[in-house]
Amino acid sequence: MNLAVTPSEPVLTIVLPIALDGSLGTNRASGLHKQIAADTDVEAVRLWLAEYTASPHTLRSYRKEAVRLLLWTTQTLGKPLSSLTREDFLLYERFLASPTGDWADPQLPRRGRTRRLFDGPLSERSQHQALGILSGLMTYLVSAGYLAGNPLALRRGRNTSTKRSRRVERYLDHALWDHVLASVEQWPRLSERDEQHYERSRWLIRLLYHTALRVSEAANAKTTDFYQRRGKWWLHVIGKGGAEGEVPLSDTLMADFARYRVFHDLPPVPCASETGPAVMSIAGDTVRHLTPAAIYLIVREVFRRAADALDTTNPAGIATLRRASTHWLRHSAASHQADAGTDLRFIQKNLRHASIETTGIYLHAEDDQRHTQTTRSNEHRGEPPRQPKALT
Repeated sequence: MNLAVTPSEPVLTIVLPIALDGSLGTNRASGLHKQIAADTDVEAVRLWLAEYTASPHTLRSYRKEAVRLLLWTTQTLGKPLSSLTREDFLLYERFLASPTGDWADPQLPRRGRTRRLFDGPLSERSQHQALGILSGLMTYLVSAGYLAGNPLALRRGRNTSTKRSRRVERYLDHALWDHVLASVEQWPRLSERDEQHYERSRWLIRLLYHTALRVSEAANAKTTDFYQRRGKWWLHVIGKGGAEGEVPLSDTLMADFARYRVFHDLPPVPCASETGPAVMSIAGDTVRHLTPAAIYLIVREVFRRAADALDTTNPAGIATLRRASTHWLRHSAASHQADAGTDLRFIQKNLRHASIETTGIYLHAEDDQRHTQTTRSNEHRGEPPRQPKALT
């Protein structure tokens, strides 16, 4: 499968055959009220993506879904995006649930022109998210006078309210998190680079955990985002869709930040003139930011090493750590804050959730209490009945 994609481009570069470029798509609008100058599908999608250049996380997510659809429809169906029908999107939904062949070949790299576009079947929630993004794309193209209609507008709405109440499961319990912290302290530090890698990894996992940052937010965080108000430290965050928020920082985390900075011969507290990254390159480059992918790989290594160091009598813990990734630290932070009795409204602000119902999925303490009392009662009922004493 020749993907012919250059992912390093700021918006989108993809080459399609002329017969499949959409200039003659069957769903093209008449052009009487055209709002964009695009004549091909790639040009139209590029303009849509350009609307999100101010939000790197959103742009990256939307571009991924657009590339997947463009390549699937041209290579699998042999038709352009601007000819897709509702029936075609029903086929695409099935494909997302079970991508095959080169689309998810683990032997292919994660980056480059011949990369795989899937790590495996998408969960139902991820499918819903992907189709929601694509419906937004199609709506934009209809509003722009490029397409005559949006086939996804016919898609029956899914009621996700019942699923939203399900407790989040991708997090580390307190014991596993403590083990992760302890395992990092056991890393061998035989060379200068070992020391550098240890200090950066140690700081990064604490930053992600204590602030509940998304990986893209951590990659973009700058020293100037750390500031004091009324003697307390805060972190200014620009999140999904450009939404801004503030996250409170503990003295413990600021001490860890000071340690990391001093290691790289920087003042313990950043000054107002600094504009460098909060997480630097391994050698302490104060200009270049790490990419979200680099941060993801560092955290995955931390979890992998922690899994290797865990006692073999805890296979469930080992399996959890081998699955864990950066987003698990965000979930762990929220879950542990809830366990400590932090007001749900404060957790909502810390995670920058639009709805407090979303934050509610991190409340585990009441479930734990219910489980303990219920099973204790069941165990008692399961005891063999006591024999009455014989009458004398």
